[in-house]
Amino acid sequence: MWVCLRENCVIDDATGAEKMNYEDFCHIATVCTEQIGQKCKRFFSPSNFMKFEKDDSGRIAILPFYLYVMRTVSLTQARIDMSELDEDSDGFLQPHEMEAYIRGLIPNLAQLRDMPTAFVQMYCRIAARKFFFFCDPHRRGKACIKKVLLSNCLQELMELHQESEEEVTDTEQAENWFSLTSAQRICDMFLALDKDTNGTLSKQELKEYADGTLTEIFIERVFDEHVRRSKVGGGNSREMDFESFLDFVLALENKDTPEGLTYLFRCLDLNGRGFLTTADIHTLFRDVHQKWIEGGTVASMLIDVRGFWAHDNRENLLQEEEEQVEEA
Repeated sequence: MWVCLRENCVIDDATGAEKMNYEDFCHIATVCTEQIGQKCKRFFSPSNFMKFEKDDSGRIAILPFYLYVMRTVSLTQARIDMSELDEDSDGFLQPHEMEAYIRGLIPNLAQLRDMPTAFVQMYCRIAARKFFFFCDPHRRGKACIKKVLLSNCLQELMELHQESEEEVTDTEQAENWFSLTSAQRICDMFLALDKDTNGTLSKQELKEYADGTLTEIFIERVFDEHVRRSKVGGGNSREMDFESFLDFVLALENKDTPEGLTYLFRCLDLNGRGFLTTADIHTLFRDVHQKWIEGGTVASMLIDVRGFWAHDNRENLLQEEEEQVEEA
């Protein structure tokens, strides 16, 4: 279809963009129907043409139209694939079904094709967990297929299909939860925290997360609200398993989302009232204050002008230190 669009479009003299008017649109529809089949005819309706931004000559750019077609086809295929994996045909996917869907995508995703075979199972667990964090808010253990298809998670996963890893910066890879770089980071983080290598994290082990900057009361509340209730079966119910750790990381890395805020609010709502009181805020800040004292920050800020200045300008000082290291 892309070849057909390019062969029958016109170049905008002002912008150099490839465009088509409605007559071109109808002609391309006929050509595509002959070459590809009747299945593409539905994309060339008048209503679809009207969806796109037009210039003064009534023309639309061919690239947005092509991307629209590709996304629609991709979502349709995804729905078919997910429905085939839905064993009980209830419109929901269980964790093992979602993992199977992701496993089937790996060979077709440019950035994941060369994934080590030994890491595939772990990758699928990590990737699937984000879908359940955002699409299963009530933690029922199943995600609605329709909700998955409309979620940003699927779009983020499909980004790995569009460009090769060489064209993506390290920062972009790290920011995409589904990238191989991110998955390996999460796995390495868990293994580093699991000092006794028993496959779960104790409160003491989790305290080392983020260089030990999280407060003790917050760690306690995480275990109260999200660990004890989610742990099923034998073993130590007061230790955090890998799935619970993934939820924990997702919440902290997505604090600006309703799902992340819901997770964190349950930890902050010390008495389960559904709102925070002045006493709650005081209790939470008391632990933050204690962390400052442990680092000597508060004392230095209050008794030493240089200490206050250093804290107030800590970002600039850090940048200067990095520049000095580079020069050396």
